[in-house]
Amino acid sequence: MNAARVVWSRLGILILIITTLGLSIGGNARAQTVPADDASSSRPRVGLVLSGGGARGAAHIGVLKVLEELRVPIDAIAGTSMGAVVGGLYASGLSAREIESVMTSVNWQEAFRDRPPRKDITFRRKQEDQNFLVKFPLGLRGGRFLLPRGLIQGQTLSQMLRRLTLPVAHIDDFDDLPTPFRALATDLATGEAVVIGEGDLTSAMRASLSAPGVFAPVERDGRILVDGGIAANLPVDVARSMGVDVLIVVDVGFPLQPREKLNSVPVISNQMLAILIRRESERQRASLTDRDVIIDPPLGDASSFDFSIVQRAIDAGEQAALGVRDRLASLALDPVEHERYVALRAERRRNPPAPRIDFVRVQSGSERYEKQLRERFSSFIGKELDAEQLTRNVTDFYGEGTLEALDYQVVEEDGRYGLALTARRNSWGPNYVRFGLNLQDDFQGNSRYNAATRFILSEITKPGGEWVWDLQVGETSRIATEIYLPLGVGSPWFVMPHAETRRRNVSLLDGQHSLAEYRVRSTNYGIDFGRVFGNWGEIRVGVLREEGSSRVRVGDPSLPVTHFDAREFFVRLSYDELDDVNFPRYGQLATLEWRGESTTLGSDRSSDRLIFDWLAARSWGRNTAVFWTSAGTSLDDDVTDVRTLFPLGGFFNLSGLRPDSLTGPHFGIARLLAYRQIGRAGPGFLDVPTYLGFSYEMGNVWERRSDASFGSLRNNASLFLGLDTLIGPVYVAAGFEEGGEEAFYLFLGRTF
Repeated sequence: MNAARVVWSRLGILILIITTLGLSIGGNARAQTVPADDASSSRPRVGLVLSGGGARGAAHIGVLKVLEELRVPIDAIAGTSMGAVVGGLYASGLSAREIESVMTSVNWQEAFRDRPPRKDITFRRKQEDQNFLVKFPLGLRGGRFLLPRGLIQGQTLSQMLRRLTLPVAHIDDFDDLPTPFRALATDLATGEAVVIGEGDLTSAMRASLSAPGVFAPVERDGRILVDGGIAANLPVDVARSMGVDVLIVVDVGFPLQPREKLNSVPVISNQMLAILIRRESERQRASLTDRDVIIDPPLGDASSFDFSIVQRAIDAGEQAALGVRDRLASLALDPVEHERYVALRAERRRNPPAPRIDFVRVQSGSERYEKQLRERFSSFIGKELDAEQLTRNVTDFYGEGTLEALDYQVVEEDGRYGLALTARRNSWGPNYVRFGLNLQDDFQGNSRYNAATRFILSEITKPGGEWVWDLQVGETSRIATEIYLPLGVGSPWFVMPHAETRRRNVSLLDGQHSLAEYRVRSTNYGIDFGRVFGNWGEIRVGVLREEGSSRVRVGDPSLPVTHFDAREFFVRLSYDELDDVNFPRYGQLATLEWRGESTTLGSDRSSDRLIFDWLAARSWGRNTAVFWTSAGTSLDDDVTDVRTLFPLGGFFNLSGLRPDSLTGPHFGIARLLAYRQIGRAGPGFLDVPTYLGFSYEMGNVWERRSDASFGSLRNNASLFLGLDTLIGPVYVAAGFEEGGEEAFYLFLGRTF
């Protein structure tokens, strides 16, 4: 019997050695995911549970910082919503301080905005941005208006998470991450909790974060997934199932509001949701044992939607974790073991290095864009993956405005790495509606307004052609159409036939007094040819014919009706790298244009005009300075056609004078603006970015170029309060002219 025991004992040892070697050779990745086990097989395995809570979830970072300082290892993480984001980033191998650096440096207003920064959108979208200012996506299909499936599609946030987790993008099994991880989401069709432990890490985090109505749902493995907090905001049972012995549970869940604050529909709705979420969380908390550690960061009634509290929430997490320091310290490793634990996590994140891309694959459902995707991303084949260039390519294509989502995954097949690309057409497209509004009132009974609608029929050709219709009513009414036709997929060359009919008022002034007002009617049509340069510039040439007439609308009825017939050429160079057209903070915008009419083409007269406009903005913190200059000249000596005169006067155009109260064949104006964002550093007054500023303007119009001189310039200034609203910039302003004239404005619409 003793001999048999010896044999079986040695056989058992041999089997254990073989098994261990097999795991080491055949499953080395999995062995390294729990590095602390190699350091001390007798210590308890520690699981970390991170609850959902929106912006309040930043407190998880503070807890992680304390755990690292105390040398507490984490063997498994389960997270929901924001807890899944923080937990997923930590599981990918990032340290707590690295996550803190990311979270505190992110502009959350930009991260939760689907549209790329303006400098990254296409030049055509930038041109549209200058006139149609309502920032709300609206589609049109089958005679019905369509809205997106969420206020935020999550494109910007997804790409941020994609970049941060790229070193582990090749890992398909979340047990093979530097720290094993599970994300919780909710199946929108069934209401069931969905535990995500494999596949793409970025989409797992995004799915868990997708609060219904705020973020668009994530389609994954045949399911439509939304925020995991609906089903399980505190996934204690999930972490327990990962083979851990003790849990550290961080609950930043939604607090219930006291009775006196339940005074509005949004607050009552949030209270109802909080009650439902807390009920399941309390059940999970009840399952904890005496060995487990519960941490409740003191966040008070901080809003889960207010990302200006990120640093405060991190500090609260640290404070709460230090409050249970003694219990956490009992789970700590000695310095040598902890150093090895950290080294193995770091090694797993950086190994392997950036892979060589051997193929590009367009995923099922993205066939419509296969040609464009292959053309834009095939340049990565045969090269080591350049994450920055990949991000730029994604941003450039998404910036065209027709995609709801554009994403990539790094995939491995038979030892070869590739890019799997997904492009999903806007669910509210392919036809879109945009609105523009302009309103001006001088507080003296004079007001003018224009309301415009743009209908865009996109993707009418495979290269991305568009058919656009504009309708406008108000002081200037117009109907216009254009067909924008790129000459090939990805081609910078385009052709654009267009036509327009317009009615507008033109005032005849004597100083600041109106003598008459004309109603000018015109119809024009023509064709443009051009080339775009990246997303920053364009050169365009075109030919145009314009016919029309003008009659007296207000004034002496005996003044004759005039007719005109103009045929002209133009050349225009445009540059645009401005970050925002409402309240720019950095970048430049410039235009140089020549327009010429000729009697040899059948025009009534011959004329040549040059027009120049340049704006540059720079910011220091919340303070911004803008220099803006414009000039124009007629190259002909005899200029009598009112259509070719340049107007000045009005807000930012000699603000102390009435709008368009100066006209002449030559003009020049320079402006210096300074403004400061007031209120909180994030949202401003009434949750709208608000600015207080002033302008100084020098300019004039002249009958002859020889009359232009510094001594003839008129000096004006303005003080203004500006709000960057959803429907465009709104100003309340006062303008002053050195001669004693003054003007007051309520102004909505484009100024720059």
